[in-house]
Amino acid sequence: MKVFRGLPSLADRRPCALTIGNFDGVHLGHRALLARVSDAAQGLGVETAVMTFEPHPREFFARMAGDESRAPSRIANLRDKLQALAQAGVDRVIVEHFNAHFASLSPENFIRQILVEGLEVKWLIVGDDFCFGAKRAGNFELLAEAGKRHGFEVVALPTVAHEGARISSSAVRAALTEGDFAHARELLGNPYSISGRVLHGRKLGRTIGFPTANLRIAHRRPALNGIFVVQVHGLAAHPLPAVASMGVRPTVEDNGRVLLEVHVFDYAGDCYGKLIRVEFLEKLRDEEKYDDLETLTEAIAADARAARAFFAEQSHPTLTEFPS
Repeated sequence: MKVFRGLPSLADRRPCALTIGNFDGVHLGHRALLARVSDAAQGLGVETAVMTFEPHPREFFARMAGDESRAPSRIANLRDKLQALAQAGVDRVIVEHFNAHFASLSPENFIRQILVEGLEVKWLIVGDDFCFGAKRAGNFELLAEAGKRHGFEVVALPTVAHEGARISSSAVRAALTEGDFAHARELLGNPYSISGRVLHGRKLGRTIGFPTANLRIAHRRPALNGIFVVQVHGLAAHPLPAVASMGVRPTVEDNGRVLLEVHVFDYAGDCYGKLIRVEFLEKLRDEEKYDDLETLTEAIAADARAARAFFAEQSHPTLTEFPS
């Protein structure tokens, strides 16, 4: 799969079947959509393409308004989104930088500059409530009419439901916020996880007996916050049991930076720089601020005991290899 930051250069342009969206958490609804795009591309003899945005348009407008609380929480980082799109068979992804210039494009310029000239679209599928262009002035009807003039077909996106409810990124966010990882898995079609490379941190954890592998979270409003039972992929041939914290570490820092810290049970290897995937299994509690480091250490120890008990109760296959 080829990834383009912005429109492909003239030499890299190819006719395509396209869909447009944020694809935050590539769930079963997205996958059904991508399968339709792939089928259309195959029938036309063109490439399967996705246009997505960074940052999320609602995040951009929230920043412009000075109220980031209005931005949606983020399910996936860009790495995980791109991996999911590749697994779905997408040939090319255009990651469009959503900024003031892009937001100001008129519907007509969006169609001509982006779809026709920039991407050579031959088939396009979007929701029938899709809006585009400055002040969201463009709609599905305008797009369909433009398609007739410029030679591309426009198709309405069907609703994909699970047990009678529409599958959406909002539904996935709600499940994650509630710590309902079983429901999130039903919506996503796979366990919820976050991947990234292990960073060097302050190494405070090792001084209190709980060394951690730290992953940077680029966005400020992740869908998760708190303490979790997890398992870690990428450090051994099998997933390793662990306990993790996702949050801003209010007891030891006040810079607001979000960090995913993972304490892998009985692991003594060097993991710095390694690409790992943290799979979330159960939420233990919300993040808290403690009065001192001693109280924080006691809380971490209690979390570790709870996580080990979870694996014991689940008869986790790795438990016998990593005894408490």
